[in-house]
Amino acid sequence: MTPTALRLPCLAACALAAALTLTACSKSAEPSTSAVAASPYAAVARGRVDIEGGLLTLNMPREGVLASVPVHEGDSVKQGQLLAMLDTRPARLAVESAQAQLEQVQAQLKLLVVKQAAARLRAQRLSAAAAAGAGDGQSADDAREASAQLDAEHAADQAAIDMARQKLAEAEYELAQRSLHAPFDATVVRVKAQPGASVSPTDALFTLLPDKPRIVRAELNESFVGAVHPGMRAEVVANDDSESDKWSAHVLRIGQVYGPSTLESDPQTRANARTVECVLAFDHPEQQLRIGQRVIVRFLPDGKS
Repeated sequence: MTPTALRLPCLAACALAAALTLTACSKSAEPSTSAVAASPYAAVARGRVDIEGGLLTLNMPREGVLASVPVHEGDSVKQGQLLAMLDTRPARLAVESAQAQLEQVQAQLKLLVVKQAAARLRAQRLSAAAAAGAGDGQSADDAREASAQLDAEHAADQAAIDMARQKLAEAEYELAQRSLHAPFDATVVRVKAQPGASVSPTDALFTLLPDKPRIVRAELNESFVGAVHPGMRAEVVANDDSESDKWSAHVLRIGQVYGPSTLESDPQTRANARTVECVLAFDHPEQQLRIGQRVIVRFLPDGKS
């Protein structure tokens, strides 16, 4: 048998093996393709529960010693409610001093107004007498000059009153800075303050959870960005993909910046994945959901609810 004849069966065997391998690979790929095609969702993403603006950390505007902290962790507070107050005695003394100074200048001005009225009347009478030839012209001039000086003093006293009012306003502002109030309705999440402690504006004393609707910040993989749009319906389920808790939501907006994933547990996947933030609002208030709770977001195709 020639070498050529020997090689022919070998080539045929290799070709048959390659064909069987391709067939097997094709069959193994079919389930994944059909599974994707059969998925009822346009996209799936990891997410976490949040609120617009996030949690709020509050500091005292001024340094000092805390005199009172009337709230505790877990309390619900209303806008304007007192959270903490420093020792206000120095600030109150400054307010009282500025108030006394203002009252003193106002009293001086009242006395000056009386003097002005008398000086004007005397100047008018002496001027009239001089014009009628029954008085001294020099006396009339002196009276007018005295009246003009009192007018100048009146302007100076008025400026002093304005300055005293400004100092009083500054003292009252400083007094107000010794108190910390809730900027809006919220729940007190954390308190790091107690009476008697010395604090400064750099110390974070309170963490507040604003009474705002919950949202979901989902990390949309770059391969799904084109399939999701604002207004799209979605299902939000617990991170374990349990069907016991399910909430309906809709897409508010989709970010314009790609970034790394922060919700993936696998470090390699987290480093390589490129995601876009997608913000969703719940169709109904879901206050029982906790901030930071991880969820799975399943985006529904258009026309499906």
